Amino acid sequence: MAGALARAFYDDPVFTWVLHGDMRRMRILRRSFELFLRRLWLAGEQSETYTTASAAGVAVWEAPGNWRHPLGEQLRLLPAMLGVFGMRLPRVLRALAVLERGHPAGPAVAPHYYLAFLGVDPVWQGRGLGGALLAPVLARCDSERVPAFLEASTPRSRALYERNGFIVSEEFELGRGAPAQWRMWREPRPPA
Repeated sequence: MAGALARAFYDDPVFTWVLHGDMRRMRILRRSFELFLRRLWLAGEQSETYTTASAAGVAVWEAPGNWRHPLGEQLRLLPAMLGVFGMRLPRVLRALAVLERGHPAGPAVAPHYYLAFLGVDPVWQGRGLGGALLAPVLARCDSERVPAFLEASTPRSRALYERNGFIVSEEFELGRGAPAQWRMWREPRPPA
C-alpha cells in the first residue's frame, strides 16, 4: 500500500513542492507512507484504510472526531519522521500545521469523515479505482447522515471528488510558492 501511495503522489505538485525536488522523493514518500500506515492508520480504530485486491490504490479515512492526532502521539512519531524526512522535516511539519489549521473544527462544525489520502498507482489510474475506494465510506456518510471533508491537490483529483458530491469550500496554499489546493466538503446525500 505504501508503494502504491508513493507512486500515486510522486508527481503530485504539493509533494514536489514540500520535498523541493529532492532526488530521493520516491524513497522518502514510500518510507513516510509506511510509517503512517503502520503507526497511525492501521494501528488503531480511529481510521479506516481501504485498498484494492492488488493494492493498486489506497484510501485512508479518519473517523469523525479523530482527524486530529493527540500531541503525545505526534511527539512519539517525531524521531521516526526525522529519520524519514531528515532536513526536510521542518517544512513537512509547517505543511501539516497549515492543513490542520484549515481543517473545519469547532462547535458549529458537524462531526465528519476526513479523507487523509486517496492514491492510485499511475498504471491503474483512469479505471474507476478512485471512485470505488471512496464508495464504502461515502455510502456510510449518506446512510448515517454524516458529512465528509478532504483536501484536493490536483485539478484531476478535485474533479473526481466533485463527481462524488464534494464541493470546494476554499482554495489555499501551504506556503509561498506552493501550488493551489482545495478544501472540499460533502454533505450526505439524501436516500434514493
